[in-house]
Amino acid sequence: MPTVSVGRDRLFSALGKSYSQEEFEDLCFKFGIELDDVTTEKAIIRKERHLNEEDGGVGDDDGEIIYKIEVPANRYDLLCLEGIAQALRVFNEEQQTPTYTLASIPKDSMLKMHVKPQTSSIRPFVVCAVLRDITFDEASYNSFIDLQDKLHQNICRRRTLVAIGTHDLDTLQGPFTYEALHPKSINFVPLKQEKSFRADELMEFYKSDMKLKKFLQIIENSPVFPVIHDSKRTVLSLPPIINGAHSAITLKTKNVFIECTATDLTKANIVLNTMVTIFSAYCQRKFEVEPVEVIYSDGRSFIYPDLSVYNMEVPLSYITGSIGVSLEAEKVTSLLNRMQLRAEHSVLDDNKCNINVSVPPTRSDILHPCDVMEIAMNGFTEVLTWILCSNRENFALLNREDDRSSAVIIGNPRSSDFEAVRTSLMPGALKIIGHNKDHPKPIKIFEVGDVAFLDDSKDVGATNRRHLAALYCGTNSGFELIHSLLDRIMEVLGTPFVPIGDNTGYYIQRSDAPEFLPGRQASIIYKGKHIGDFGIVHPQVLNNFVITDPCSFLEIDIEHFL
Repeated sequence: MPTVSVGRDRLFSALGKSYSQEEFEDLCFKFGIELDDVTTEKAIIRKERHLNEEDGGVGDDDGEIIYKIEVPANRYDLLCLEGIAQALRVFNEEQQTPTYTLASIPKDSMLKMHVKPQTSSIRPFVVCAVLRDITFDEASYNSFIDLQDKLHQNICRRRTLVAIGTHDLDTLQGPFTYEALHPKSINFVPLKQEKSFRADELMEFYKSDMKLKKFLQIIENSPVFPVIHDSKRTVLSLPPIINGAHSAITLKTKNVFIECTATDLTKANIVLNTMVTIFSAYCQRKFEVEPVEVIYSDGRSFIYPDLSVYNMEVPLSYITGSIGVSLEAEKVTSLLNRMQLRAEHSVLDDNKCNINVSVPPTRSDILHPCDVMEIAMNGFTEVLTWILCSNRENFALLNREDDRSSAVIIGNPRSSDFEAVRTSLMPGALKIIGHNKDHPKPIKIFEVGDVAFLDDSKDVGATNRRHLAALYCGTNSGFELIHSLLDRIMEVLGTPFVPIGDNTGYYIQRSDAPEFLPGRQASIIYKGKHIGDFGIVHPQVLNNFVITDPCSFLEIDIEHFL
């Protein structure tokens, strides 16, 4: 999951309250994020330069204290200090969820972006917006730049899907044109340079640039390169490589023009919405964004950004039935409002209750009623374990052989505890039991989290899968409880139990996984696909994790139900 570095004092100032480290860790835990590390600016520099403390020439004052906060991978609104601070203020009921609006401008007066047909062969989409009358200080300016980098590395997939360009609008003259031209016909002064380059020359120039060379392969073999001009043919950007120096933003910039070129229009809209909703807080008219009209060569026209609210009606019975906890409608709406989801409840004619949820443009992670609630049921306690583990925990300690073709290995790991990405949730669950041997029995825990596998078909060489795991530890194995939990999960998902070979639902069949006791385990088959296993954990595996009580374990790949 992404880690966001924020200055502690600036974060506390934005929250309007100071916390002890323990208090802040508790707040993060309740909200659903994690304080991963506490360091300082100078300590980070020493680490980057591989210096010892005495080599850095630093005294007792190590500079600003930095909090490294781990956030969910699909919460793009939490990738900067401003987003985290706003989310925590709303969670603490110290602020209402903002209402984001478009500036009221006649369509004829809007800035225009004209899209040429040639772009369809390389990067077919562009979305735009303006942040008008914005005020930056050094901290907010750096956060603005850093958010772009975080988005580029995350949802933008290293700029392959989306590339963000930000410009000082006062240095430009609309309307703008997005086109695709031969590299030798594109000339401009790139950001942080003083001389003009042809686009094909830039490809060679940046092959020695440690930051930009990794993006060259996205377009360098194309006969045409995407480029954005203003009405005076000033180059704004050569996406996804570099912006032009002419329109570079500074601390003095008052009006910011944002353009996102993309191969994926949905992700482009998410990226644009994330940028403008978070930083519109610094505009003179807070939370107001100026729209831009994008006009395609075939006559289609669209207004961006789309800040509309998505309304969802969720039966209260669906929420309470799924999580297995009886909650009053008022409690459910209160919890949702604290998570920046405006919610009200209504009673229907048959006395059934619905929860009406308004999803703001900042919450692109909310797609379905199942996202409104969290699956926690049957008295199991949710845990959160590291996504990294040792190679032994991934294989040998589970009685598995390392096939050298499934696990993602970390290059130059700092610790043997974090040398591979987990391929199962089982090691983390067993480590928790091993470290809590004195806890009263039984122990019933579950986790929903990502595992990763090598995958040559993906652009990053690996793929993430979302798994659900549950573990029971007690004086007896609890095999029947884990089996009944599987049945309950499938019932909640609306998946019927069917005879072996029937591909309309799920069934179980004998398995021989080495981490389980022979004859006391089964594979889970859903619509003909193996999606998981459950059984009594093998005594040797328990011994490897220093566990003295019998355990049963269940793990399912829930991607098949999403």
